[in-house]
Amino acid sequence: MLSAKSLFKEIVDNDESFQLFCSIAASGESQGGWENGRIAALVPASERALAPKITRHGADEDKHGRIFNALLSKRGLQPAGVPSETDYTMLLERRGIGLAHARLKADQPLTVDDVITYLAHSRVTEQRAADQMAMLRKYFGDHPEVGKAVRMISNDEDNHLAYTHEELLRFAAAGHGRFIQCTLRECALAEIRVHRDVSLAVMAHMGRILGWSKGKSALLAVGIHAMYAYERLGGWRRMVSLRMPERRDALGGPATPAHEFA
Repeated sequence: MLSAKSLFKEIVDNDESFQLFCSIAASGESQGGWENGRIAALVPASERALAPKITRHGADEDKHGRIFNALLSKRGLQPAGVPSETDYTMLLERRGIGLAHARLKADQPLTVDDVITYLAHSRVTEQRAADQMAMLRKYFGDHPEVGKAVRMISNDEDNHLAYTHEELLRFAAAGHGRFIQCTLRECALAEIRVHRDVSLAVMAHMGRILGWSKGKSALLAVGIHAMYAYERLGGWRRMVSLRMPERRDALGGPATPAHEFA
């Protein structure tokens, strides 16, 4: 039976596909760590109280990268090169979503609009991450090899999502509501396209590694296109709604260490 659970089990059980999966994940998380670190350093004076939370966000992303690399190391595997067509973070930047790396590399303070753009980008991408990790936690939370990592990362992603809701609502109350909604919509519509393209690319690589039949690969591609159609028709709206989270001040403390992985 073709299901998310069976597909991921197939990927985890094969060293080469597991190597690619962890390498792609580690690269994206490490990139997110760098971005958050630069944003924290450039936050405008009026929002300096937000800097420790952004720093915590970046520390979590760095930790996730180390966890995925540690999972590779435990199998005696080295990180693999990440194919450009599977680089979710880079492809989002190319579509103008979030803050450009050129902006972050400059030593010029960000504006309030820049901070809102960062939070809106995070609101959308953390929704994707939280949804994916919730699925993995459901099926693999007790897996002897990856279960602990899945549970830890899933909890962190839920914290990140709660944080973006709370901070964007704070900015909305301060009069930035229209800009927030426009930015969220732009981010969400771009993200669902990038997610579709990356998903197709990742599945194509996995199919070659695992020797999937043309029929199986075609069926998976149909499923990815169907998910994109659903999101394009209205599913994207779940990524732009804002509500006060149950987890308040979710990034108000230090990052949870992961000594057992890295």
